[in-house]
This record gives sequence, C-alpha cells and structure tokens, in this order.
Amino acid sequence: MFDISFSELMVIGVIALVVIGPERLPRVARTVGHLLGRAQRYVNDVKSDIRREIELDELRKFKDQMQDAARDVQSSLRESEAALRKPAEELRSALSELESGVRAGADEANAGQAADTAAASAEPPRELEAAADAGPRPPAAGTHPATAPAAASTEPAADAGSPAGSGQPPAPPPAASPAPADPSPSSTGKPT
Repeated sequence: MFDISFSELMVIGVIALVVIGPERLPRVARTVGHLLGRAQRYVNDVKSDIRREIELDELRKFKDQMQDAARDVQSSLRESEAALRKPAEELRSALSELESGVRAGADEANAGQAADTAAASAEPPRELEAAADAGPRPPAAGTHPATAPAAASTEPAADAGSPAGSGQPPAPPPAASPAPADPSPSSTGKPT
C-alpha cells in the first residue's frame, strides 16, 4: 500500500513519542492500528465487490452469448422441422394411399380365393379320385394280412425305380385274385 521502510517507521515513532508523550502513546497507537485495520478491510471489501461485479458482468455476457446460441439452435431446429414436416406429410399420404390399395387388393384376392374354394368344393380333387379308383392296396409279399404293419398296407415301399420320388402318380395295384373255391355243396351250385 504505502512504500514505507522500517527506518521511516522508527522516525515516525520517535516523533510521535516526543509530540504525544509516553503516557498517551499506547492508546493512540491502538487507535491508529484499529483505524488502519478498518481501512484495510474497507479496501479489501471494495476490491472484492469490484471483482464480483466484473465476474457478474462476464457471467451476464456469457449468459447472453448462450441465450443467443440457444435462439440460433431453436430457429435452425424450427426450420429443419418445417423442412422435414412437408416430406413426412407427403410420405404419410402416400402410405395411406398404398395401404388402401393393398386393402382393396387383399379384398379382391379374398373374393377370388372364396370363389376358388367354392369351385374346389364342388368338384373332388383328382388325387382322391385316383385313390378311390385304386381300391385297397395288397399287403407286402410274404406277410400275412393280419400281421402286416399298418404302414406297409397304406404306403408302398419307395425304391429307386418307383415313380413315387419322381412326382408321377403311383401305378394302380394289380387286380385281386378270385377267392378260393369252397368245396361245400352250396357253393358248387348243384342241388343236393
């Protein structure tokens, strides 16, 4: 604060001792010390107030800059939203048109499928007709009909030369042989 050296302070102390006197000097020194302390605190308070004001001013400037940046971002977002809203609405309308077209096509397909189902129920499938014409299949060779497995009687064995794997319909089974003759008189047709 003041540029006073120790020797200058000694000179001031000797002058004060001569002028004030030895009895009042301690009281005056205490009062001067209190006044100097108050002055220092006042100066420090003023300095801290000035620092706070400078910091507040910097914060206000920073706040203003941030608010300006936020406004710029908001305006650019609004512009982007407006630019994207129009294509989004066009896309929604195109999707709704496409959806209505798909629904109409699905309705037409359902109507056509219903007509096909009605036509198919009126005439039996060819596979069922072929199976009905073929009749029951004979059991595998060498097995008794009562002991033949169920799979052997319903499905023919598929070998490399059979048409089962080629997509062709199976050949009809051979005709059944006539029943063995019964030696009873009623079966011969002669009266007894």
